[in-house]
Amino acid sequence: MNHAPRPPHPPPPAPGDVAPGHALNWLAEGWRLFMKAPAQWVIQSLIFFVIIAALGMLPFLGWAAAPVALPVLVAGMLSGAQAVDRGEALRIDALFDGIRRHAGNLLLVGAFHLLGLLLAAMVAAAIGGSAALTGMAVGALAGMGMTAGGMMLGVVAFTVLWALLMMALWFAPALVMLHEVAPLDAMKLSARACVHNLLAFIVLAALLYVGVWVAMIPAGLGMLVLIPVIAGALYAAWKETFSPLLPAPPAAADAAEASAQPATAALPPPAGTADEPDDGNDAAPPASGPAPADEPPKP
Repeated sequence: MNHAPRPPHPPPPAPGDVAPGHALNWLAEGWRLFMKAPAQWVIQSLIFFVIIAALGMLPFLGWAAAPVALPVLVAGMLSGAQAVDRGEALRIDALFDGIRRHAGNLLLVGAFHLLGLLLAAMVAAAIGGSAALTGMAVGALAGMGMTAGGMMLGVVAFTVLWALLMMALWFAPALVMLHEVAPLDAMKLSARACVHNLLAFIVLAALLYVGVWVAMIPAGLGMLVLIPVIAGALYAAWKETFSPLLPAPPAAADAAEASAQPATAALPPPAGTADEPDDGNDAAPPASGPAPADEPPKP
C-alpha cells in the first residue's frame, strides 16, 4: 500500500533585530492579554503549579519529570495567549494543547532541557570537586582557599551554562507549538535569537527578576498572575522576533490575495459588447444624403 510522503517541516525562520526597550512592551502586552481573561488565566496558573508540584513529588523520577513536562505546559499557555490575541475566548483546557498537538516534539525539548541541567551540574561538580581534592593535597590553609575558590568557580560555571540553557529554552516551545520547528532546531534558533538580541533579553531578565520578588510578597499568590503575564510576554517576544519573518498561513494568504484582486465582476459590462443581448431597439445610423421632399397626394 502506498503512503503519501509527509510534508517536511517549514524552514526555521531567522530571528529579527529587537530594541532593548521593547522588553517593557512585551510585559505590557502580557498584562493586556491577562486582563482580557483574568479568571481563566489564574485557574490555568493554579493547574500549572499543581501539575509541576505533583510531578516533583514522584518517587525516584520527580527530579526529572518536572523539567521534561515544563515545555509542554508552557506551549499550552502560549496557545492560549495566541487565542486571546486573535480575539477568541480563552479555554482553561488550552493548557493541554501542547499534549494534543505536538506532545512528542515538546517532550523532546523537555528531555534536552533535563540533559542540559545534568550537564551543567556535572561540570560545576567536576570543577568544585577537583578544586577540593587539590586543596586537600596542598595543605590545610592553602587548601581551604583553593577549595573555596573552586566552589565559587563551579557556581559561576553552572550559572553561565544555566543561562545558555534558558536562552535555548526561551523560544523553543513557541517555535515548536506555533511554527512546527523540529525540537533541536528550535532550541538552537532560540539561543541564536537571544544572543543576537542579548541586551533586550538582559533587560527582560532583570524585569522578571524584580517581578518574581514582588509576586512572592503576598504568600506567593502573585505568581498566579505573574505566570500568565510571562506567557503573554513570551508570546509577544516571539511574535516580534520571529512572526514578521514567518510565512503567512494559507487562509490569511488567500484572503489577502482575494482582497487584492480588482472587483471587476460587480461593474456593468460596457455598452456594445458581444455579450449584450440585441433587443432590436438600436437607432439606425442617419442617412448620408439629404432627406427627400414629401410628394403631393395624387387625385
